[in-house]
Amino acid sequence: QVQLVESGGGLVQAGGSLRLSCAASGPTFSSYAMGWFRQAPGKEREFVAAITRSGGITYYADSVKGRFTISRDNAKKMVYLQMNSLKPEDTAVYYCAANPGLVGSKWTEYAYWGQGTQVTVSS
Repeated sequence: QVQLVESGGGLVQAGGSLRLSCAASGPTFSSYAMGWFRQAPGKEREFVAAITRSGGITYYADSVKGRFTISRDNAKKMVYLQMNSLKPEDTAVYYCAANPGLVGSKWTEYAYWGQGTQVTVSS
């Protein structure tokens, strides 16, 4: 089992950057693929990015490709989401999640979730 706590959200102007962090607890962090999802008011939760257990392969939603970068540090039990060139449509609550299986883009594949951190991008 793993517990997740996100941080780093906030208010930023369009074109700015934020770095989200996700701190994990538990002895088996490196056995989980990790993902970031987001949910805007009135919308469904959507996939943002994912990373394999070793960190060797990453996946991105088309809407963030080239602007966001997911990374992980297994020794520190941390996952990061570097967000550049932010747009107002990136405004959402961002969630970190752990997948005990293979890396994927469906939120139903992820067993453990953090509480979320709010990202607001002003125009």
